[in-house]
Amino acid sequence: MDDPSKPALALIAGPTASGKSALALALAEKTGGVIVNADSAQVYRDLRIVSARPGAEEDARAPHRLYGYRDGALACSAADWAADARSEIAAAQAAGTLPILVGGTGLYIRTLLDGIAPVPAIDPDVREAVRSMAVADAFHALSAEDAEAAARLRPTDTTRVQRALEVARSTGKPLAEWQKARTGGIGGSVALRPLLLLPPRDWLHARCDRRFEEMMSEEGLTEVRSLVERNLDPALPVMRAIGVREVGAFLAGELSRDEALAAGRTTTRQYAKRQYTWFAKQPPAEWPRFREVPEGAGFAAALGLLLRPAIA
Repeated sequence: MDDPSKPALALIAGPTASGKSALALALAEKTGGVIVNADSAQVYRDLRIVSARPGAEEDARAPHRLYGYRDGALACSAADWAADARSEIAAAQAAGTLPILVGGTGLYIRTLLDGIAPVPAIDPDVREAVRSMAVADAFHALSAEDAEAAARLRPTDTTRVQRALEVARSTGKPLAEWQKARTGGIGGSVALRPLLLLPPRDWLHARCDRRFEEMMSEEGLTEVRSLVERNLDPALPVMRAIGVREVGAFLAGELSRDEALAAGRTTTRQYAKRQYTWFAKQPPAEWPRFREVPEGAGFAAALGLLLRPAIA
């Protein structure tokens, strides 16, 4: 039920290329709302084409916040973004406008709504030792030291496997114990109006393919070339964004255009699949899952769901 004592927050989430941005823009125009980015690639000013960030035309139709506001040389953690998002959401609510959170980075959204686990600083020696391990070795160690974390992670998920192992070794407690003590989340202080876009996979795959083809346009190639020429640490999130590696390999002559297109389509589809699975299973069961194509009548139906009373 809607709770008039709490300020409203709309949330549009789902995999890449699922139509989130268009729906957010329509909702903003309908309500006079402010769109707040929740996509980890779209925070970097270096990635406009590669991240499919809204352009000048969209900016002119509705205010957009936290898009392209970070330099790629400075990694943006979920905690960093959540702090910025809290400020933007509070500012919109104070002005009497609806904040519309939109994006596909589940970790960002969960950190903002549920809070941050108060994990102490990781011992530098532990961090160095863990990050020097091959991911297969790190996962094997995690299976012995934090079996619960290993059971829920993919063995090839380098970042999360390393993080869980670092926490277990540095603090002596599994990550799940720290996560039970999360603080700073705004979920309990807002009237949430969520919608998860989970359109048919064939439609989504075709959109993913077209999106990567746009990355291979002259504008996209120029963008990646400029990023590569900065000689940034390859471990930075901006360098690991979907499409950067494949387009960079084409520019370096390591892949032909057709090979880069094939590799990029595969990577984008795999990323969308992981996001799809996460949003289908992880958020609360009462959050609506919209499984139609968000076009035509489907678009109107999705917009209608977002204009319904909020979840208190």
